[in-house]
Amino acid sequence: MAAALIEEDPALAHEHALAASRSAGRIAIVRESVAITAYAIGDYALALRELRTYRRISGRDDQIALMVDSERGVGRPDRALETGRAVDRSSLPTEVRVELAIAMSGARLDLGEPERALLELDIPELDPARAFEWSPALFAARASVLEELGRDDEASEWRTRALVAADALDEANGIAASEVVFIDEVLEEIEIDEPDAEVDDDDDDIESESSESAVDSEDGTASASEPSIEDEVDELLAEAGIDDETDD
Repeated sequence: MAAALIEEDPALAHEHALAASRSAGRIAIVRESVAITAYAIGDYALALRELRTYRRISGRDDQIALMVDSERGVGRPDRALETGRAVDRSSLPTEVRVELAIAMSGARLDLGEPERALLELDIPELDPARAFEWSPALFAARASVLEELGRDDEASEWRTRALVAADALDEANGIAASEVVFIDEVLEEIEIDEPDAEVDDDDDDIESESSESAVDSEDGTASASEPSIEDEVDELLAEAGIDDETDD
């Protein structure tokens, strides 16, 4: 229930997670759920406490980015950076490593260090020409840092790439993390699709036929091959032995 509700009602999702913790507080996924829902409602102190418990029970670092962000949430960006630097990034799954880079970049911004925030995002997974499942968030984070630096043209380019990547991945519908979308190809298609491009003659014919059909409908005329709605109703009433002029 916590997972089902967290997007539409994070507060109620948090209540479900708390209820689970009262029954199974020593189960790692339960403490993880409490942490995630606490983060969703802005209770960063509770999220941080539960994340530490989850980490101790499970022995896993897969929520390290959320720990860094929770440290930021309680106003400790320095501690957030220390938390992020304490893990071996090479041991993390790719998506977790990307999330950590984004969180570390945010901590740098909190400290007023946009140049270093940009460096945090210079990771091998930052490929402007290809999109993986983690790319939209990474591209958008880079765009935000570039905006802080006043590099608006570059920021706009990365923002566009983030949107294109997100749309392409949505269309792929469950694309595997090992598969890629080539963003440059999508961008080229967008550039070719000019609003004032000439319309093909065949399209004109189709549009003309559609317009004529619409006019016929408005005039109340129907093609000879298709009976009108009134004719069908009269036929059904006759079959049922009902006179269509009787009272309602």
